[in-house]
Amino acid sequence: MIIGYDAKRAFLNNTGLGNYSRWLIKAMATFYPAEHYRLYTPKTKDNQHLILLSKLSHTQTITPYSKMLLSWWRTKGMVKNLQKDGVELYHGLSHELPLGIKQSGVKSVLTVHDLIFMRYPQYYGWINRMIYTTKLKYACKAADKIIAISQKTKDDLVELLQVDSHKIEVIYQGCDKAFTLYQSDAQRASIKKKYKLPKRFLLSVGTIEERKNLLLLVKSLLYTKSSIPLFIIGKPAKYLEQVKEFIIANKLTDRITFLHNVSFVELASFYQLATIFVYPSRYEGFGIPVLEALNSGVPVIAATGSCLEEAGGPDSLYVNPNDEQDLAKKINKIWNTPALRQQMIDKGFEYAHNFDDEKLAAQLMQLYQNTLNHA
Repeated sequence: MIIGYDAKRAFLNNTGLGNYSRWLIKAMATFYPAEHYRLYTPKTKDNQHLILLSKLSHTQTITPYSKMLLSWWRTKGMVKNLQKDGVELYHGLSHELPLGIKQSGVKSVLTVHDLIFMRYPQYYGWINRMIYTTKLKYACKAADKIIAISQKTKDDLVELLQVDSHKIEVIYQGCDKAFTLYQSDAQRASIKKKYKLPKRFLLSVGTIEERKNLLLLVKSLLYTKSSIPLFIIGKPAKYLEQVKEFIIANKLTDRITFLHNVSFVELASFYQLATIFVYPSRYEGFGIPVLEALNSGVPVIAATGSCLEEAGGPDSLYVNPNDEQDLAKKINKIWNTPALRQQMIDKGFEYAHNFDDEKLAAQLMQLYQNTLNHA
């Protein structure tokens, strides 16, 4: 089988959509080496996370001959490359399919991560909302099959875009292997020294934007022991100003540390050193940091209202995204109960096996084969 992928974000995006693209391509290429994989991208850029793919003989990166009109090539011109290269199935990994693919004879699968721009339009400019909606509506109609990365995303597709539920299959995503590997004592000691980490601390990871709801976690510290410190890792956005104003006004500065430049390699050690991981986001398509935390052996507290229960499983704890006192109560409970913490760690490891790469790759391959066989 010759399988084509929209690899733009695999090469050019180092966060959510890029992580998903790299994870999926690597998983398929690893567990199904008999197939041939074509990675279509308007341009490439060195990316340390793609080193594995460069060593595999059955993957090939395709870029346009001309370096002009790159957006047009990805939007439409790529279809000629798919036909010329003998691609049997093309997988759009981030909400998009090229125009004309339905008429090209190439079968297509579309991954939809979330419909946050429709659920929370206030977080997006109207031009971006219009572009996202137009592209997604077209792609959902053109695709032979749609992958939703959570049941919540599937429900949103049916409710908000009236997509036929039979066309959608829920296939979760995994996380990078770095989070499933035990970081050595030396590695962890190095991180602990570099960032002056205490013996126990709360950890939160994610872009510091309004939707991620970091202010709830900060407010909850007013109701926890004054000795509980919080480390926040994430790219800053304008919302950070609002969070810092609250921190200063409530004299919490000494308890909270912001880190904006933690490397991917260091992040795995941070998770494994943390006492509790808190992810209070109001809305996610899946919530990959929750899965990273489970794989790292950290108890998770997350917010209700989207799909985080799917990522965290039945043994993580959940709070209303507006209830800082309940969040504080759950933090205190885990912090003060070693037996509960260990139980959550053990159950978290167990639940995380549902997202093992081999299992998810098998589900993807079955979907590919069913799509080609019109099943």
